[in-house]
Parts: sequence; structure tokens; C-alpha cells
Amino acid sequence: MTLYLAAFLAGVLTILSPCIVPVLPFALARAGQPFASGTLAFLSGLAASFAGAASLAAASGAWVADLGQAGRLAALVLLAVFAATLLSPRLSAWLHRPFVGLGERLSASARTTGGVLGSVCLGVATGLLWTPCTGPILGLILTGAALNGASWQTTALLASYAAGAATSLAAAIRFGTAIIAAIRPYLRLGDRLRQAAGAGMIAAVIAIAAGVDADLLVRLSSAGTTATEDALLKAFRIDAARSEALPPSRRSSLPIQGRPPNLDSATHWLNGEPRTFEQLRGTVVLVHVWTYSCINCIRTLPYLRAWAERYREQGLVVIGIHAPEFAFERDVGNVSAAIRRFALPYPVAVDNEFRIWRALRNSYWPALYIVDAEGRIRHHQFGEDGYAESESAIQELLAEAGGHRGGAVPETKPQAIGAEVPPDLTHLRSGETYLGTDNAQGFVSPEGLSAGRTTYTAGRPRLNQWSLTGAWSVETEFARLDAPAGGITYRFRARDLHLVLGPDPDGRPVRFTVMLDGRPPGANHGTDIAPDGRGAVEETRLYQLVRQSDSNSERTFEIYFDDPGVRAYAFTFG
Repeated sequence: MTLYLAAFLAGVLTILSPCIVPVLPFALARAGQPFASGTLAFLSGLAASFAGAASLAAASGAWVADLGQAGRLAALVLLAVFAATLLSPRLSAWLHRPFVGLGERLSASARTTGGVLGSVCLGVATGLLWTPCTGPILGLILTGAALNGASWQTTALLASYAAGAATSLAAAIRFGTAIIAAIRPYLRLGDRLRQAAGAGMIAAVIAIAAGVDADLLVRLSSAGTTATEDALLKAFRIDAARSEALPPSRRSSLPIQGRPPNLDSATHWLNGEPRTFEQLRGTVVLVHVWTYSCINCIRTLPYLRAWAERYREQGLVVIGIHAPEFAFERDVGNVSAAIRRFALPYPVAVDNEFRIWRALRNSYWPALYIVDAEGRIRHHQFGEDGYAESESAIQELLAEAGGHRGGAVPETKPQAIGAEVPPDLTHLRSGETYLGTDNAQGFVSPEGLSAGRTTYTAGRPRLNQWSLTGAWSVETEFARLDAPAGGITYRFRARDLHLVLGPDPDGRPVRFTVMLDGRPPGANHGTDIAPDGRGAVEETRLYQLVRQSDSNSERTFEIYFDDPGVRAYAFTFG
């Protein structure tokens, strides 16, 4: 509701924009006519022309978003263009000249047409003539749709903005020259504010394109962010005693954090029948947002399996929400294979269009949301850890719902093997490293990392640096080996090393050999290779290649591929 009110007020405040001046004569021309056939019809046409055109643009933006990185680039270009229209009225007028011409033709037609139709046509024309002024607003809406997806909420925001603009014009028609005299001193100020906003938008576009936003996010502590969120939620939480009729001994003090979104926007359901929160009323629901090649997500799965088993009879339902990071994770067959490989005992909703993700306002892999028996989110956990707090929340909400006896219960300690084992944080000095051009860092081959095919020679990596050897084609998400006998070298410090790999699209396995400091790994081999370092890439997933008994020192990891076609996506460590 707050967003819609803000959009309405933004529309009202367009009366302060300098470009209101050429529009006012059309509005004031309705002053002497009956309200229904004159003013109301005119304003309806104006609002419809803006909201209709903007909704079409937003819908197109959602299509652009489906192109992934291309959609992000297109959104940034659109944002820059519309920011430029804020800086330069001349550029804005040129950009929207076709719409203005159409508006002028409609306006001329409306002058020869009387009654309601004439007023509506004049309103449509005025909306098009106003495009140079509303263009930046339209650009922001289109950009938001390209980045986050068009929806009925987008159309509702546009309608709220149009209603606000119509309201300000209605006031102008009602009060006429008195309004014009009152706003005239602010017209120059509005022009300066537009230019300042345009300069700020240009600076933001440059920062995002340069990756400054990503670097900043990497440096932020997710624990600190979560603590801030929890403090705010606690400060504004609803007193459970006012809304619950449960006995005091069974009432949980967990804050109410809102309602979960509908699950009917999932593109597929795997491992079980589709579920809705309406059907699940009376049960406690644990929602797990994950993606199958994410090491942080993989390490949460033992707890999910254990909790699903331990608390099933008491009324706990676990639901997975699979939101892909890489393109291969959109393949439903790949997700289904991962569910079998991890032996998940609960249904998983495939959220390939990120509709559930956006509705949750989520930004994390993994994320846990615990929903009470009344269908309200009462606890969340972003990232790994926090298992004791999450299990305690499950127990509290089950007791609140009458399915758990309460009292102290020992914390669940699940058995984990392979990549699911918790990380050795004491000695961990290496972090996630992407090999595609979008997010690659630390590359030291002399040729430099570039898109397209290049023959690389080995560099000399220092800690958390890497290099390629052989003929590779590097794309946005991955590096692909184009000829046999290519390799990757990485200098790391961690107990575990994982690499997300996939075979050629034709599915043929790719054989490889792993070396540590120039020798076979022996006892330090990961679960996906033999002690002699031999292994094969047969499906696209995360491979554990190193599991050391001693992780106190830096090591040089090398992997050599006997066959072409392998795709390497990202290193992760534990």
C-alpha cells in the first residue's frame, strides 16, 4: 500500500514539473464544460494513455529480463537513456517526437469533435504530448520490470501514478489561474531537481556497470544485515497476546514477519504434489530456497532432511523452492536428478521465473522461512548456520500449534558426508571464484581473460588466483575447453575444494586428472575422484575434488582434461 501511495503522490507532484505548462491549456479548456462529459472524460483519456503505454513497456521489459545478463545490460542502457532525458529537455523532446506528433494529430481531431468523445480524445492526446515529461517515470518503471519482472503490481503502480497526475490536473482545472500563479516560483526549482536526479542516475548506472555494487555487497556482513533486519522486526512486531487465543505457556514470542507468497507461480513441482499455504493451514511449514550447485545450499540439506523426518508426525511440512543461479539449473531434468542424488524427502517447487523469489523479496542462497499454523512467517535464516535458532523456532511454532509438547529437546546433529560436511572456517582463506566473464576475478594467464576463443598459457597464481592452459572459449557463465589437453590451475587455502563442471551438451563424459602441488592427491582426494586424481565429468553439478586432513597451508590445485567440451563454472571451498 505504501508503494501505491508513493506512486500516487509522485503523480500529484508532476504539477511542479516545468513541462506542465504546455499541458495546462488543454486541461483548462475543459473548465467551462460539464464535469462528467468534460473534465472527467478528459482526465480518463489522459490516465489511460499513460497507463496503457507504460504497461506495454513494462510487459516488454519482463520479456527482456528473461534474457538473463542481456536483460540486465538492456535495463542499464534504458536507465541511462531516460536519465539523459532528465538532464536534457532537448534530448527528451527528440526522443519522444513521434509520440508528440501523434498527440498533436489527435488533439487537432479532438477540437472538431464535441461531447464526451472529444474530451476523451483530447485527454489521450494530452497524455501523449506529456510523454517528454513522463518519459523518465516510464523509463524507471520499464527498467524495474526488466530487472524484477512485470506483474499486476507494476500496472497498479502505473495506474496510481496516472491517478495522481489526473488529480493534480483536476485541481488545476478547478482552481485555474490561482494554481498557476502559486506554482510558478517552483518551476525553475523543479527543473534543477530533475537535472540533479538525472546526474545521480547516470552515476548509479556507471557504478553498477563497473561492478562497484557487487564489490560493495561482497564486503558487507550478511550477519550484520540480518541482525539489523531482526532488530527492526522486533521493534515493530505485533503483540501475539492481542491476536492469539492460545494459553500463555504455548504462545511463541517470535515476531510476525508477514505472509508467504502463493506457490502457484512455480513452473514445475518435483518429488511431490503441488502445495498451497491455504491447504497447509494448521501445520508449520519450513520453506527452503536453494539451487542445486550452490555449496552453501548443499551444506544445509542434512538439516532439512533430519528436521523433515524428526518433526513430520508433529505437523512440520518442508517445501523446497529451487531458484536457479546458472542456466543449466533451469533444466528440470537436472533439478530432478539432484533431488534424487541428495535424497530429499519433500516436494520442491521449481521457480525458474523467480516469481516466488521476488514475492519473498529474497536475495540469498540458501534462505529458510518458517511459517506458523496461521500462515504467517515467524522466522527466517539467510545463509548457512543459525541451525539451532531455526530448530528452536520450529519447536516453538509446533508447540503453539499444539503438535509439540514443548520443553527442552536436544538439538539435531545430522550425519553429513562429502560436500555436505560443514566447512572448516578456522583455516578457510579462499572464497567462491567464477570462471565466466561476468564475474571472473584473480585471473593471471598472460593473455588475459577475454570473451571468445583464446589459447592460454599457464600463469603463476598466488593465493586465490587462477589460470588456464590450452584452447578455451570463455562465455558469460563458464569457460569451455575447445581442444584436448587443457587445464586449470588455482592457488588456494581451504580443507575442501569444489568445482562446478558440466560435460559437452552432447553428454559425452570428459575425463580429467587432479594434482596437488604437482602430485596425485592420495588421501586428500575428494569424494568425486580417486586417490590417483582420476575422475570424469558426466553431469553438470558441483564436484568435490579435494578433501584435506590438514588445511593449514596454501596448496596449488591443477586439473587437466583429456577430452574437449568440458564447461567450468565456479570454484567453491570449505
